[in-house]
Amino acid sequence: MMTILVLGSGAREHALAWKLAQSPRCKELFVAPGNAGTSQVAKNVPLKLSDFEAIAAFVLNSGVQMLVVGPEAPLVAGITDFFMSRKDLQHVHIIGPVAAGARLEGSKDFSKTFMRKYGIPTAQAQTFTKTNIAEGYTFIDNFEGRIVLKADGLAAGKGVIITANKAEAKAVLQDMLLNERFGEASARVLIETYLDGIEVSVFVLTDGKNYKILPEAKDYKRVGEADKGPNTGGMGAVSPVPFANEAFMKRVEEQMVLPTLRGLKTENIDYKGFIFLGIMKVGEQPYLLEYNVRMGDPETEVVIPRIKTDLVTLFEKTAIGELNSIHLEVEPLCATTVMLVSGGYPDSFDKGFAISGLDSLSSAVLPFHAGTSLNGIEIVTNGGRVMALTALASTQEKALALSNEAAEAISFTQKYYRRDIGFDI
Repeated sequence: MMTILVLGSGAREHALAWKLAQSPRCKELFVAPGNAGTSQVAKNVPLKLSDFEAIAAFVLNSGVQMLVVGPEAPLVAGITDFFMSRKDLQHVHIIGPVAAGARLEGSKDFSKTFMRKYGIPTAQAQTFTKTNIAEGYTFIDNFEGRIVLKADGLAAGKGVIITANKAEAKAVLQDMLLNERFGEASARVLIETYLDGIEVSVFVLTDGKNYKILPEAKDYKRVGEADKGPNTGGMGAVSPVPFANEAFMKRVEEQMVLPTLRGLKTENIDYKGFIFLGIMKVGEQPYLLEYNVRMGDPETEVVIPRIKTDLVTLFEKTAIGELNSIHLEVEPLCATTVMLVSGGYPDSFDKGFAISGLDSLSSAVLPFHAGTSLNGIEIVTNGGRVMALTALASTQEKALALSNEAAEAISFTQKYYRRDIGFDI
């Protein structure tokens, strides 16, 4: 029996908590800070993710034995290193890499260098700062094809901008570097070749030596239907992904997963947790767009419900380096999720609107809360992405029908969602 603390407040953390709570090995479950949904399966704790001392104090006072870090920011800031540095916390199993490993997500410049060093297929790119922005303009002038600009640091999934022409690329580069569009995250900007293909998210759980490849997923980042409008944190997802067949996934494993793990070992990086590979399929060849060092959101909401293996045991084996001793069993059903968001997202939006219709949902639908909170006994909106509506069925079409029916059934002021999730594959 184990007492567990999950860090985070989104639908990803609700999905993780929902699955952990099902385990007979879960004695007590906390989520910090959590949301209205996590309060239904765990006890919410009002902790700030940046306050490592307060988190440590709660862990010690509550007898927490496992810490599952949902979002990337605490990992990049070194929460795993913090726990490992204190003798009174070294007994805690932590699912999440040390800061050196978290740089794979924390710095796109670092990750691009890592990919090149270990021979992982990726797009060509060059990094610029405000001190050599003129060189960046020249680089754009001499560039052939469409251009992608990426903020080097963490930008909540919104720091990647695909430009239509060189004039737009220069304007975006200026906005990111000189106007600090993403703050410190865009102090360095990568100018990268645009790859024309279709994206897939591949998730690896590793104990530093052994690994399990989890169910793949495809997410939808643009706010508008037909993939138009600005990037968001994610508007929906599906799993499995039809085009990620056995031959393609074998290439991913051989050309990306294994070289990544070898590279981490060569760099002496202690990595226990998730590696998220954002991949572009160009023809039949995978190219690595980026690493994340945690599960994706909304991909978690379709990946975790498909895992049949006890999640507490899976995480424990990860923490103690015995992942090879457990079999990963995956549900053969299709999972889809449609994200309800606040009108105006990803730009400005209002909060505090009452959410209704949850009681009318089919038992085949899992409503994973994201930006929600409790106002007394009433559930209200409290963020841009409000709720992920996940359904499992024998086919993707049936699952999508259930997710979309649920999206229509739930109501709140200024509700918006994409109605085309999954229809492109």
